[in-house]
Amino acid sequence: MIANIGGRRELFLDEWLLADLRGASLQLQRPERRETAFVWDAPWEGNVGGANRVLAVDRGWRLYYRASILDLKREDDTTVVALAESHDGLTFTRPDLGLVEFQQSRRNNILQIGGGPNVPPPFYDTNPACPPDQCFKGIAGYRYKAYALCSADGLSWRPMQEDALDLPGQFDTINTAFWDRVTQCYRCYTRVYYDRDTRRLRQGAQRIGPNPTRAIQHATSPDFIHWSPPELLRYADGDCATQFYTNAILPCPGAEHFYLGFPNRFVAERKAEPAHPYGGVNDAVFMASRDGIHWRRWLDAWVTPGLDRRNWTDRNNYPAWGIAETSPAEWSLYITEHYRQTDTPLRLRRLSVRPWGFVSVRAAHTGGEVVTHPFIFSGATLRLNAKTSAAGSIRVELQDADGHPVPGLGLNDMAPWYGDELTAPVSWKNGSDLSAYAGRPVRLRFCLQDADLFAMQFAGHNLPVNRSSGIS
Repeated sequence: MIANIGGRRELFLDEWLLADLRGASLQLQRPERRETAFVWDAPWEGNVGGANRVLAVDRGWRLYYRASILDLKREDDTTVVALAESHDGLTFTRPDLGLVEFQQSRRNNILQIGGGPNVPPPFYDTNPACPPDQCFKGIAGYRYKAYALCSADGLSWRPMQEDALDLPGQFDTINTAFWDRVTQCYRCYTRVYYDRDTRRLRQGAQRIGPNPTRAIQHATSPDFIHWSPPELLRYADGDCATQFYTNAILPCPGAEHFYLGFPNRFVAERKAEPAHPYGGVNDAVFMASRDGIHWRRWLDAWVTPGLDRRNWTDRNNYPAWGIAETSPAEWSLYITEHYRQTDTPLRLRRLSVRPWGFVSVRAAHTGGEVVTHPFIFSGATLRLNAKTSAAGSIRVELQDADGHPVPGLGLNDMAPWYGDELTAPVSWKNGSDLSAYAGRPVRLRFCLQDADLFAMQFAGHNLPVNRSSGIS
């Protein structure tokens, strides 16, 4: 079956479009650690915060977060949930919300202190049928049950129904959910315990066997109330032993037919700091999917604990849920540091990534090439998200479905391209117009030398070329 990619942006996150790679391979791209974005140092905050959600709103971004647990023995009833704001996505500050009293004052950013299901990590519902007073939604966990909550403003929340959802699971970390505009349904991803020996799933607090694995389950819903039976995510590598504490799954901005995940990986049997009272070390990995169920994941770490020894203790390096488009040429994600330390507060570190640049087709200076499967496109101009070294290059050839070069659009008809752009137009000696081949099965052949190819897209004639803009 020949794929029809239309004019959508295709990221090279998997081999779905790739028929042959020679001297080239898929290369995971790691983010850069930037400044500290937020510190848990208010009187109502503690060193066991988390469940962080970064959400775009009209005037910037909101950070929904667990500020503290006032009584660790009664976590479900004493959790403090709060909100911070940012106009630039670089640093977050506490607004004076005046909603909840703490130590005889309402001058704080607290959304809730205990009292039932917590304010959930929310999403903004883009379902056209969503009532205005329910445009913020989320799944809250409470005593091993899941509850659907909604809000008109993201500040004052109410349950969508009194009863818990018919969803088995743990629900004790961040429960991610969103409206999927591609498949026209709601999706949720939550934590569950899976025993790889007995193949049983834990229901609530029950024991299931000697080898429970923290895993991710998935369900869909037409209305956010009635959910399909959850099923475990399926991984191409077949590994069921890797422990994933959280998932941070969301549709890829600007390429929503891809789902991205940034799970926190927990290695329970290790202890890097002998003086720390708790065992286990954590890092973060990256994974991607085209259907939300079958995933390609990179078990090489996406983010490691690094040189800071305080990040080598338990429950650190948790990616926040959400991507902030902090500039046309930069996306920001966030990760926790210094969890459960006694000499320094918990904090959130900003990470910087290239737009749509999580994985690349990479070839070294010795050169390599990749040929696609046949596909159908719409549009006129091929544009690349790519970069080379000063001595590197990329050349592109359009082929028919059988792999024969199209006259005038071969490798030798194109001057080697070099540079670093997010929407670089591909041009041959006779120009860049490929509209005559739209709707017909074709292949692309890329020859790379010390170069990375992140994504491609066929667009119309009028899309402006902007070296600093990756948002289209």
